[in-house]
Amino acid sequence: MTNVHKDALFVLVKSLSKSEKRQFKLYVGRLGVNTDAKFLALFNLLDKMKAYDEKIILGSGIVKKSQLSNLKAHLYKQILVSLRLNPVNQNIRVQIREQLDFATILYQKGLYKQSLKILDKVKTIAIENEEKNIAYEIVELEKVIETQYITRSIPDRADELATQAKMLSEQNVLTSKLSNLSLQLYGMMLKVGYVRNDEDYQMVRIYFDSHLPKFKMEDLGFREKLWLYKAHLWYSFLIQDFLSCYKYASKWVDLFYENKEMIYLHPVFFLKGNHYLLESLFFVKYSSQFENVLDKLENAVKDPNFPTNDNILSLNFLYINSNKLNLHFLKGTFEKGLYLVRIIEYGINKHRDRIDEHHIMIFYYKIACLYFGVGDNRNCIAYLKKIINNKNLKMREDLMCFARVLSLVAHYEAGMDYHLEVQLKSTYKFLLKMNDLHAVQKEMIKFLRSLGTIYPNELRAEFQKLYDRLKKYEDHPYEKRAFLYLDILSWLESHLENKPVAQVIREKALASIR
Repeated sequence: MTNVHKDALFVLVKSLSKSEKRQFKLYVGRLGVNTDAKFLALFNLLDKMKAYDEKIILGSGIVKKSQLSNLKAHLYKQILVSLRLNPVNQNIRVQIREQLDFATILYQKGLYKQSLKILDKVKTIAIENEEKNIAYEIVELEKVIETQYITRSIPDRADELATQAKMLSEQNVLTSKLSNLSLQLYGMMLKVGYVRNDEDYQMVRIYFDSHLPKFKMEDLGFREKLWLYKAHLWYSFLIQDFLSCYKYASKWVDLFYENKEMIYLHPVFFLKGNHYLLESLFFVKYSSQFENVLDKLENAVKDPNFPTNDNILSLNFLYINSNKLNLHFLKGTFEKGLYLVRIIEYGINKHRDRIDEHHIMIFYYKIACLYFGVGDNRNCIAYLKKIINNKNLKMREDLMCFARVLSLVAHYEAGMDYHLEVQLKSTYKFLLKMNDLHAVQKEMIKFLRSLGTIYPNELRAEFQKLYDRLKKYEDHPYEKRAFLYLDILSWLESHLENKPVAQVIREKALASIR
């Protein structure tokens, strides 16, 4: 049996909604083909299958093995054509492309005037909607037609088209440079992670400065500003300047609210911008502003005009619920956040095909932190095991690292001494292989390894020593990230002050409301 995710056609069929499947069958009917056509029979079979199995397809008698590849390719194409005709997928970019195709056909038939009329109209729409790559293509086609058909209605037509082409080309080149920089910084973030020392910082700073193109702010349109803010945001994340992250994520989101039509044209960028703004606010612990942004985002996606498709619904689930958890962490209201566990578990099962493994593991880590906050250490350990036992989580070793460290703390809190010893050895081996051991992690491991030799009456003094050693790293430029994943200081304070950890975090949140 082939893995579901390795067969593109099967994944496409399974991604279709009921209305899209119904439209596909109506589309096939309009083609006038026999309803028993092989590709329709294959579609119906794949629709019924729970997992892709070539043996079942061949055993059905629909197609011979030698013809299967061609039949699958034909079905794949017909589904895409049907989806393209679906009004849900008729966004402005598709509509502009369609008009460009019509103009090309008219040009090829020698109907130059009709072609130019369509091109002039659709070019205005493309520029208004920041579709400047397509606008450039339109101008280039206009230039080709004008060389064969001179309207004489505009004397300076050649100069006008040449100027437009030059302007659009320059804007497209600038956008390309900014988007390349943003993509490279994002790739750096995934591959290397946050800067760990001055050497890393200098490398990233020099890279950013040398690749940031020269521009005048007043010359930038929506598209250019969006990529500029993205590039600055990833640079700020890399160097762990979270106030700067907040600044550029705010600019990103404000850009959409200032150009509301772009929210509906680029809903994914709108959602991502809000998510990064919320993440930045979480990192700087700005709880009141966090709550306002989250409320505004929820209201925006509930708007009847806000686009809805499977991908957007999955992103809504991911970003809104992830940040709802973060809000409870900020305010220390862990108990109130427990209702989210069932919602998230249901959502993970519903959207699993569209959410990558990494984000699912982040959900599990946050749920574990939620249970840790209410003192339910066994449930905390159960969710952490889902991460620790995941052999495919290669992209974010830091998540695996903090999951293991929190697991150690939860085992200690649960009084599971035997398990703690086993966990210590396993975690220590893992961290030695990581090559990314931060001072905070080293101090935690050293402390937990020494627990067996500490007498009960000495425990409070040892907690105080560990607290004093860790406190100096709270604002360290390269060590502070550890406290974003795991609020070890609040845990230690809870032991020193003999209070639940949730109460400590709640008191801190109330004291720092801004």
